[in-house]
Amino acid sequence: MPGLEALPAPTPSATMSQAAAQTTANLAATDAALTAAAAKVSALEQRLAELNQQAMAAAGQAGQAEALLVAFAARRAIERGQPLGYLEAQLRVRFGSTQTAAVDRVIAAAQKPVTLALLREDFEKIGPQLIGGAASEGTWDWITRQMGELFVIRRADSPSPTAESRAARVREALAGGRIDIAIAEAERMPGKEAATEWLARARDYAMTEHALDQLETAALSFPPTPPVVVKPDVAAPAATASPAPSTPAA
Repeated sequence: MPGLEALPAPTPSATMSQAAAQTTANLAATDAALTAAAAKVSALEQRLAELNQQAMAAAGQAGQAEALLVAFAARRAIERGQPLGYLEAQLRVRFGSTQTAAVDRVIAAAQKPVTLALLREDFEKIGPQLIGGAASEGTWDWITRQMGELFVIRRADSPSPTAESRAARVREALAGGRIDIAIAEAERMPGKEAATEWLARARDYAMTEHALDQLETAALSFPPTPPVVVKPDVAAPAATASPAPSTPAA
């Protein structure tokens, strides 16, 4: 048409340059999206690791609480002279692999219960024999022992070695649950031969108390070490620039 000028057609070289620039921009955007996605995945994995560690720590605390409850319940049953019942199986499950001897001692003690009340009662029955001396003690031995107790040189703050004083200390120790002291005092009394059976049961009770102490200590240290979870270290892939397509020479 007259009056209209024809527009110059774009050259093939310019068209290909524009396409190459667009492709490069698209690749850069894709690389940026991949980098952001990798960072999100790494953050999610780290969060999952933290949640897993928290769950394991909570499980360890729950296990410790349950072990303590079992140990305390076992002590309560033993000190009352009651059977363990279901606690026997729980003791083996909770402590059988690490505290075998202590578990066996507690279970055996429950089958032949000995309580502090029973020990106090039996001590009162044999007390006169313990104070009076052995049955085989002759008159001269008795006089010698009595004279020896009349004249004793000791420190002012040391306990009296007389049989009556030792008997009083045994009663005091039993009342306070200090079975080891009660045994030590009874072993030094003149008529200790009369306390052979009593001493055997008192020693069994003391060993059972020590076993219960071991179980409670083991429960307090459960689990031995806290679980350690290594957090994953996922490095985000580095963005690489894609080479631009070559353009043919015009």
